[in-house]
Amino acid sequence: MARRARGTVINADASQLYADLPILSAQPSAADMAAVPHRLYGVIDGAQARNAARWATLARAEIDSALADGRLPIVTGGSGLYLRTLLDGIAEVPPIDAVVRAAVRALTPEDAHAALLREDPGGAARLAPADRQRTMRALEVVRSTGRPLAHWQAAATGGIGATMAVHGIIVDRPRAELHARIETRFAAMMDAGALAEVERLLARGLDRELPVMKALGVPPLIAVLTGTMTLAEATAATCADTRRYAKRQQTWFRNQTPGWERR
Repeated sequence: MARRARGTVINADASQLYADLPILSAQPSAADMAAVPHRLYGVIDGAQARNAARWATLARAEIDSALADGRLPIVTGGSGLYLRTLLDGIAEVPPIDAVVRAAVRALTPEDAHAALLREDPGGAARLAPADRQRTMRALEVVRSTGRPLAHWQAAATGGIGATMAVHGIIVDRPRAELHARIETRFAAMMDAGALAEVERLLARGLDRELPVMKALGVPPLIAVLTGTMTLAEATAATCADTRRYAKRQQTWFRNQTPGWERR
């Protein structure tokens, strides 16, 4: 598409932002990036915790730059929250009280989700119980501000959806085909040096709670490197995690993007 339309490809995948994970996040190849301009791939150090608001600011700048050069911005990736933030804008949530944040972060994922069910049932219904990061974010917002996260998101500003013509396309493959692709993809990553990539990441001694340390495939391969999991077990775990993530992506895009073209 970028070749045909004189486009610039702009990354909207959270893990592909990291310079530390070119293989395991399946960043475009050198040949792909030489063929057409690519932006926001490998631009953030793993020691930094990226978020949707920061990415949307970077993406808007790249979109403006592409348009100024007479190119078509093609924003691509699977992080639905990132795309929604870009389209609808950023919610100006008041600063979270430090005491509240510490108390929420000390909870187990199960206790956090149970608390969110009581304090923000609507927010809890939109999140998987295992989605620790978003669950804790929603819980700290409702406890600190007295209003659910959805309240603040409804007042979001700065989205491009109201000022630009956006054409959404979703590539949605049959489940069996998708599962086969996931296994083939991970095997190719391993052949390309994914284990050595994670070994270099582990050697940095980063906080295990950073997003880069929890990217798909990273925890199981760390377990291989530390001797607590076999490579076969890590392969099975990563493929299973990826299948579950793909299912959540499919559900999100089907529910959150009415009117988008399906392919």
